[in-house]
Amino acid sequence: MYLAETRSSSPSKQTGRLWRRVPANVLALGVVSLVTDISSEMVTAILPLYLVIGLGLNPLQFGLLDGLYAGATAVLRLVGGHVADRWRRLKAVAGIGYGLSAVCKLGLLAAGSSVAAIGGVLAIDRAGKGIRTAPRDALISLSTEPAKLGRAFGVHRALDTFGAFLGPLVAAGVLWASLGDFDAVFVGSFCIACCGVLLLVLLVKDHPRPGPAIAVPLRGMLGLLSIKAFRRCCGWAAMLGLVTITDSFVYLALQRRWEVSTALFPLLPIGTAGTFLLLAVPLGRLADRVGRWKLFLAGHGALVLALLLLCGPVKSPLLAVVALGLHGAFYAATDGVLPAAAGPLLPEHLRASGLALLQTGQALARMVSAVLVGLVWTLWDLRPALLATTAALLVVTLAAAVVRPWEEAR
Repeated sequence: MYLAETRSSSPSKQTGRLWRRVPANVLALGVVSLVTDISSEMVTAILPLYLVIGLGLNPLQFGLLDGLYAGATAVLRLVGGHVADRWRRLKAVAGIGYGLSAVCKLGLLAAGSSVAAIGGVLAIDRAGKGIRTAPRDALISLSTEPAKLGRAFGVHRALDTFGAFLGPLVAAGVLWASLGDFDAVFVGSFCIACCGVLLLVLLVKDHPRPGPAIAVPLRGMLGLLSIKAFRRCCGWAAMLGLVTITDSFVYLALQRRWEVSTALFPLLPIGTAGTFLLLAVPLGRLADRVGRWKLFLAGHGALVLALLLLCGPVKSPLLAVVALGLHGAFYAATDGVLPAAAGPLLPEHLRASGLALLQTGQALARMVSAVLVGLVWTLWDLRPALLATTAALLVVTLAAAVVRPWEEAR
């Protein structure tokens, strides 16, 4: 199932062997995420500009809506993990989440220009993401040897990010072909999301765990915090999430500072996704070697540098490209690395529940962060908001580097 690496192999053969060393179930989940992310990013790429410029939301209003999008349904991550562990049906629960998000793409058609309706649809869409994330990551973790989790999550996130890379391009193509009809983007997004659900049903295998369904009380999930290393991991991840600026604000800051045109705005996420795509697998492998927590914190250091470029005195277009690259490096060093680090700390029968608990803390923290950034931006403008976020992120990152949550065995 796993092939040894030989130094005499050509680069193409080494690349092929890298993918074959990853379990088939991880690759299948990666393909599902690729297709689903094309669908999601078609909408995400146009949404900030549509809300702020099209509907005229101020930064605080947008921050509230972005916060809702990021974390208001975070509690459903707990429900998804809890139900998946109780039913012992990780694939089925993940499929419910994927299906719910697919249906919501059509809900955006009915929402029209109503901010309240759009907020409700986005909340349901994020509920679907919240339900599916923990069971999916638990499937990856349980399908992979512990020593190779960084690589497995890196490969999955690379495929996922390839979808995020393609999504804005597909959205731009649909807008061009439909003469600027946003409804066409929503319909196209729905059709692609349905393909993702179908691929999940056909390609992904559940992780068999013998025995009948077990009653895992919700308080049992909180009992996982009695594991000292896991508790510290959750605490620091939430604190870092509280001082991490959301993607939409990064792109809006870039658009404002460098006066990016409306036509080019949906392509900004491609800069982040492209770097993420290139670095996800190499950084996942590096995390397995040098320590996943170290790399996780290094990723936040990359975000600090990106924010400094966004609010610095120099206004060169090259710096905008570098900032997007650093933003992508932040995700490559954190998005898959954190569950890879936390998974081995948890018992197998509560793996989905534990990862859901970790992700919920992050999501709620980022929801608060979005509201705070929007508030500071509204009261004191963009530059003070970015400077305050950067300073807070730097302090928390340095503190997390000094106080190690646990010693990783490699």
